[in-house]
Amino acid sequence: MLQKGGAFLLESVNPADVFTPEDFTDEHRMIADTCKDFIEKDVIPRMDEIESQKEGVMRELLAKAGELGILSADIEEEYGGAELGKLASIIITENISYGGSFSLGHGAHTGIGSLPIVLFGNEEQKKKYLPKLATGEWIAAYALTEPGAGSDALNAKTRAVLSEDGKYYILNGEKMFITNAGFADVFVTYAKVDGEKFTAFIVEKGTPGFSLGAEEKKMGIKGSSTRSLIFEDARVPVENVLGEIGKGHVIAFNILNIGRFKLGAGVTGSAKKAIELAVKYALQRQQFKTPIAKFGMIQTKLAQMNTRVYASESVQYRLGGLIEDALQDKKSGPEIGKAIEEYAIECSISKVFGSEVLDYVVDEMVQIYGGYGFIQEYPAERFYRDSRINRIFEGTNEINRLIIPATLMRKAMKGELPFMAAAQALQKEIMDLKATVPEDDGKPLYTERAMLALAKKLFLMIAGQAAMKYMQKLAEEQELIQIMADLAIEIYAMESCVARALKAWEKDPASAELKIDLTKAYIYDKWPLFEKWGREAMCYLATGDMLATQLAIVKRMTRYVPIDMISLRRKICAQVIDKESYVC
Repeated sequence: MLQKGGAFLLESVNPADVFTPEDFTDEHRMIADTCKDFIEKDVIPRMDEIESQKEGVMRELLAKAGELGILSADIEEEYGGAELGKLASIIITENISYGGSFSLGHGAHTGIGSLPIVLFGNEEQKKKYLPKLATGEWIAAYALTEPGAGSDALNAKTRAVLSEDGKYYILNGEKMFITNAGFADVFVTYAKVDGEKFTAFIVEKGTPGFSLGAEEKKMGIKGSSTRSLIFEDARVPVENVLGEIGKGHVIAFNILNIGRFKLGAGVTGSAKKAIELAVKYALQRQQFKTPIAKFGMIQTKLAQMNTRVYASESVQYRLGGLIEDALQDKKSGPEIGKAIEEYAIECSISKVFGSEVLDYVVDEMVQIYGGYGFIQEYPAERFYRDSRINRIFEGTNEINRLIIPATLMRKAMKGELPFMAAAQALQKEIMDLKATVPEDDGKPLYTERAMLALAKKLFLMIAGQAAMKYMQKLAEEQELIQIMADLAIEIYAMESCVARALKAWEKDPASAELKIDLTKAYIYDKWPLFEKWGREAMCYLATGDMLATQLAIVKRMTRYVPIDMISLRRKICAQVIDKESYVC
């Protein structure tokens, strides 16, 4: 049965229902290989040209990707697409990702650029735009951000008024930080009709009154085109309204959810490549007549990098499977939008978790490279610069942390999740912690599953008390919301690791050993944070005797028996070194 969005915080998941990379079909593997070959043979050799924004190179490579079918996974066959499904789409995103700035151009085109038309375009719009977007003959861009409206997208100042003859909307305003702007043919943007009704529009290059600003000089992703869009009485035909007047937010928020979900897959692919490059360098680089890969501190870094990427990969494909199943037989934009919105919490988790794992991995990559990690001719320097934007893209990680508890509370208020009932029931069982954990079923990771069950109770205790104390004003308590979000993120990541390892064990116990080791390494590395977060939350929520009681409960919930992490990391790293790449 398909688990509802956010329900992972209230109930356990059946490993058999969780999609993992081990479930890839032959077609999935073929798609991944096609993308890898394209990046290695066509993109990497031209990286210097891409980084210097040599004119025509990005469009040429996108057209080549179109020939290979790498642009059309999300587009229906009747409009020239491959219609491969969301799992294939994120497999493409992951395996394109280490193409540096090219991957950003690709993602902006296939994701946030084309998908608004795929999901919300009418028949005429789909017939006009999608066949050319599928091949790369036309390139798409997405324009939401404004100088005064970044994360607060609905505060847009760009206006649209209907012309006297009723044939055009006249747009005035500016959009900024628009990827692909310098060479795109089709822009999906937003304006408020009559200054009030937030509405989506399709704007074509060459539209009278529409122009571009200069290229932005950026910290990273230097090869991508980033410009502002300027509308000065721009005349956009009325038939280019996308969706309904005043319903632009439906498109914007759902496209952001998809963007977050795809970004999570992309950064995971980049992190895998970073591990591969780092371990190969560590085997080659010698100090004191010894490859640095043999040094314990370097091995610890490689093991921790691999462990966190295993967690991120598990998160991304668990969500990919949920969205793939949720979209079965969904054809209309509203149906698709509702199905994706169901997993808004998980989409935000995917984005936050993946981007922060990548930042951790590339930081350690630079450290492994040492001084050479700071030199442009070595890959670590570019990986480090390019990674930083991902915590800002698709809503900053701070905004996404706000979204997680807010969405949970909204679903609870609508009766979609029995959150408050679960929080109230917890008070009756909280003194008997044995009643809150699963019975030992003889399967691996029992102790870790018991810890995870208690982590969910800790979340319920904190979130329930916060909701009862602050009610409608909870949104103003951002520090508390951050703790709730971090708890939810780590619970989802840990459960994704556990489910993946158990699913592998049930299929073949011998082949699951590494996944079990990686799961343990991740959980025991992160577990001390739960007591820290619990203490911080309770010290804010309670005082006096009540605080003492709550702190005692937090301590009991987060108590654990440590394991030998040094030996476990050495064991994991030995396999990373043997394979000279990410292992799982």
